[in-house]
Amino acid sequence: MNETRHVPVMLQRCLDMLAPALAHPGAVVVDCTLGLGGHSEALLTRFPEARLIALDRDKEALRLSGERLARFGDRATLVHAVYDELPGVLDRLGVPRVQGILFDLGVSSMQLDEADRGFAYAQDAPLDMRMDQTTGISAAEVLNTYPPGELVRILRQYGEEKQAKRIVAAIVREREKEPFTNSARLVELIRDALPQAAKRTGGNPAKRTFQALRIEVNGELTVLERAIPAAVKALAVGGRIAVLSYHSLEDRLVKQVFAAGAANTAPPGLPVVPERYQPKLQLLTRGAELPTEEEVAENRRAAPARLRGAERIREDEL
Repeated sequence: MNETRHVPVMLQRCLDMLAPALAHPGAVVVDCTLGLGGHSEALLTRFPEARLIALDRDKEALRLSGERLARFGDRATLVHAVYDELPGVLDRLGVPRVQGILFDLGVSSMQLDEADRGFAYAQDAPLDMRMDQTTGISAAEVLNTYPPGELVRILRQYGEEKQAKRIVAAIVREREKEPFTNSARLVELIRDALPQAAKRTGGNPAKRTFQALRIEVNGELTVLERAIPAAVKALAVGGRIAVLSYHSLEDRLVKQVFAAGAANTAPPGLPVVPERYQPKLQLLTRGAELPTEEEVAENRRAAPARLRGAERIREDEL
């Protein structure tokens, strides 16, 4: 396995953020997005008395990471699951509360680097984009079957694509001639559909459309909406959560959940705030932390990363 291609994003900062919760024997840390196992390997190495539970929906990622983490023996438990299934996974494993949780959202290096998965717009490949290739519909099916209005909504909402109507008009015209199967045809169509001014900004003009399709195919934001509150609930008091996001929609969602947890929910005017209204979380980041210039120079995939962290400071009231 080529581990050199996989550089975990903001690794040192994530480890430092989780460290106070993981330093004692018997601590359990969950890597909700195992990928190629870079963060997990570092967690097991830095915290030798901690136990890891790692989730991924991609069976190939689990296989490769299993090889990488084999030397840690039964300290690592790898589970085929989507991260919003965390409560069920912990229940099955008999783990009521955990001390650390890490999310590294977005597409793993492996998925981007393996041409036949269809995630990357830089190379021609089948338009698949499913993180778990055993289930769900592909990006090609979305393009070929969704009504125009739905496609416009997806491109605007998930890709923040200002030219959504123009791109969708071209997609609808082209799919009537022949269904979409490969990424190169879609990239070319987007280039042709956009006005000159739109092509001069923000890198590859297909980037936003590919992001939108990927989010739709994998239900990423819907899953995340369930996953972050569930993860906060799974934290023991003193437990910490770190989340790496790669676009504003993910980051906004994480920010909202953390802000709600860190808020005092008491009605105004109470002379003493009862325990049940006190904040459950303490924020560990002021806003979102960004990667350093040095890290971005070493690993261009770190450029859009945004890191937020929180610590559980109080139990839920029953």
